[in-house]
Amino acid sequence: MNFRKATQEDVPFIVAMLADDELGKTRENYRNPLPASYIEAFQAIDSDKNQELMVVENEASEIIGTLQLSFIQYLTYRGGIRAQIEAVRIRKDQRGLGIGKKMFLWAIERAKERNAHVLQLTTDKRRPKAIQFYKDLGFEPTHEGMKMHFS
Repeated sequence: MNFRKATQEDVPFIVAMLADDELGKTRENYRNPLPASYIEAFQAIDSDKNQELMVVENEASEIIGTLQLSFIQYLTYRGGIRAQIEAVRIRKDQRGLGIGKKMFLWAIERAKERNAHVLQLTTDKRRPKAIQFYKDLGFEPTHEGMKMHFS
């Protein structure tokens, strides 16, 4: 497997993976051509040194996974850095092969390289298998997450 920073040409593949699950299909708008909002979002992410949108390729250089790491600088923890992992997806035909675990192990090491003191994530409570997967990796449910959505 090869981890590399995503390019604008990768965005349709990434959005296809984001849209290819029960929850993603309700919030993504995957079509050809993609709505401009996805390209604009990619450009903002790509220009931010604290954002790392990654793709994972197999031996044939096909994109089989994606994740985004955000590095959040703050004053607490003596000016610490918090790493946030989001939008982890694996192509449907590649699930169950251990790729997700390899992606998380890579992300854990990357967070350490950037001197983050914690790696955090949120997951939908309707994803019990994902929650158990994260616990098996060593993540602990230490906080109650809360969101406020705007229309």
